[in-house]
Amino acid sequence: MPHQPGPWPGVRVSGGRLPGRLGGIGWPPGHGSDSSANGAARPAAPALPADLVDQADLGDRPEVATSRPRRHRRGIGGWLRGHQMLAAVAGISLACTLLGGVAGGIIAVRSVDGDTTPGYSLGTVPPAIANRPAASVAGIAARVLPSVVTIRVDGSAGTGSGFVIKGGYIVTNNHVVTLDGQLTHAAIQVVFSGGKAVPGRVVGRDPYADIAVVKPVGVSDLPALTLGNSGSVEVGDPVIAVGSPLGLDGTVTSGIVSAVDRPVQPAVGGARHPLVYFDAIQTDAPINPGNSGGPLVNARGQVIGVDAAIDTLGGDPLTGSQGGNIGLGFAIPINQARRVAVELIRTGHSEHAVMGAAVSMTYQGQGAEIRYAGHNGPPPVTPGGPAAKAGLRPGDVITRVDGLPIANADGLLDAIRSLPPHLRVKVTFVQAGQPHTVSLRLGSARS
Repeated sequence: MPHQPGPWPGVRVSGGRLPGRLGGIGWPPGHGSDSSANGAARPAAPALPADLVDQADLGDRPEVATSRPRRHRRGIGGWLRGHQMLAAVAGISLACTLLGGVAGGIIAVRSVDGDTTPGYSLGTVPPAIANRPAASVAGIAARVLPSVVTIRVDGSAGTGSGFVIKGGYIVTNNHVVTLDGQLTHAAIQVVFSGGKAVPGRVVGRDPYADIAVVKPVGVSDLPALTLGNSGSVEVGDPVIAVGSPLGLDGTVTSGIVSAVDRPVQPAVGGARHPLVYFDAIQTDAPINPGNSGGPLVNARGQVIGVDAAIDTLGGDPLTGSQGGNIGLGFAIPINQARRVAVELIRTGHSEHAVMGAAVSMTYQGQGAEIRYAGHNGPPPVTPGGPAAKAGLRPGDVITRVDGLPIANADGLLDAIRSLPPHLRVKVTFVQAGQPHTVSLRLGSARS
């Protein structure tokens, strides 16, 4: 079955995997849209190659015949003889016939006279509701839907979602426009809410942030959505997801923010290690394959996230035969997506943050351990890099980044990748059994 992209059912959650599958949400033909990568439990990954952000994260990732007992009754012939018996039977039969007719007539009369009421009415149809409150789900959906598009990749090979931003550009997921990393130059078609379809050109894409920008060809004056501030999102906030799940264009679902800063690593490219790391906005708003790239909006209709991944309980995400929504969806925070989109529009590429250290993927303790030097390959701490300048060494265990607890290597990658390059952050680590906190200025690497 042709493969389609979308939020991945194959996402790992740092610090312990969620049961089932987590992955991108795209959908294959005949089922919907958007597909995801396998989220089944993965074998233990080898040590990351080198730099935490430049090299380490570069991607080595189913009649009851009730047998009623016969009941024996004594017959009436035991006490009647000969013709007396025949006469008695005839008399009883006549009596039963007369009684049955009378009773049936009474029932019929009662049925006609008692159960129907001439002139019965349910009243007139009330007037149609002309307007919904602006803050209602219907009100918000009416404003958002014209700016949400369906993205078709290589004809019917894959389908995802996207939304219009300022300047007529469309934001979506990188795994949508690349069919989960299978293609680099796919034919893109953008379908608007009214049904109009035009070709689309990929302006730029970032496989590390899973963000891509598409420019529709031959259209202008497109209604853009307002981008919100994902940094102000709180657990319990109402949210609405809009997109094309299973190929059903213009679908709106609602829910709440279930968690923030949820470390996830959507899997891309089958058995390879995932390249995408981000601290996600988790929501119970139903999203399914095909929602990938669509907007997650707040009660004001502002975009606070880009739908990117889901967790499911089974199925084959590569063929589109997968479990549906179980209330675990994940969106890339819009603050991160905004920065990447601007860079892609300006230059065609994006930069991601690095800290100049490679971490061990086999460390079993709490935190992320900077791996020890091996006989081959680059040093675990890049000379002159951010980590080296801050005094970090091989064997040090990083436990916090800007106050955010770090559970393991994936959690550290999530934290760093979610931050902009060149940002100064506080890093807490254990060196020779002693805790330390230092100020570290992140580096950058091209995505």
